[in-house]
Amino acid sequence: MDKIIQTFAPITLAEMSSVKLMNRTDTKFVTTMPQLMCLLEMARQDYFVQEIDGERNMLYDTTYFDTRDYGMFREHQHGHTGRQKLRFRTYVSSHLQFMEIKTKNNHGRTKKKRIEVTDMNLGDATKREFIDSRLHFPADELMPHMHNHFHRITLVNRAKTERLTIDTALHFHNIVTGKDRDMGPLVIVELKRDGLVFSPVLEMLRQLHIHPHGFSKYCMGAAMTNERLPVNLFKPKLCDVERILCHLGQ
Repeated sequence: MDKIIQTFAPITLAEMSSVKLMNRTDTKFVTTMPQLMCLLEMARQDYFVQEIDGERNMLYDTTYFDTRDYGMFREHQHGHTGRQKLRFRTYVSSHLQFMEIKTKNNHGRTKKKRIEVTDMNLGDATKREFIDSRLHFPADELMPHMHNHFHRITLVNRAKTERLTIDTALHFHNIVTGKDRDMGPLVIVELKRDGLVFSPVLEMLRQLHIHPHGFSKYCMGAAMTNERLPVNLFKPKLCDVERILCHLGQ
């Protein structure tokens, strides 16, 4: 995969400043490494690849917080509008960490707010103010539940109206149960764009028979690593993922 990535024209973080898409529509796709290789070959002429200090396949490290009774997990499972996630994300290559709150509204748009931090302690005034002003869950009820790490390639279309993130080598660790789950050759592709602007990758995905498929890293990771959680509404997605992994010998 690294050989194909090196054939893409690079784009820097500064050049991507107009593609932040903090208020956007997201469409996720679940696929496999062989299909990803085909997709990258098809996308070379239409996309730049993000490059930081010579790196194009960056390591991300994320910890999700939730209430003790899994309020955010339950909201997502039941499809509530205005559902939220709170996470701490570390961009390992650049040594930056952010506390992020994501909110999905009733129009299917995702709004993300974040502040740079140096730790995950919710006790300091800056984090408390950020949470109290944006999250509809009390800070005192929050605790770390899920940790994951993965590698991410970020593609940007030539018109700079969208980002395509490609996550591989995804690994879950449940902080509550201590259980781990390695997702092996599973690939999560996410198209992030401002509304319904034209996207060249959608036709490529259609040709490869890669269809939209929801995959919340927090919710799917929690469902796979905590047998005590109610997961009935996630079962079709969980079965799809297990079917892919079984087919690939995982």
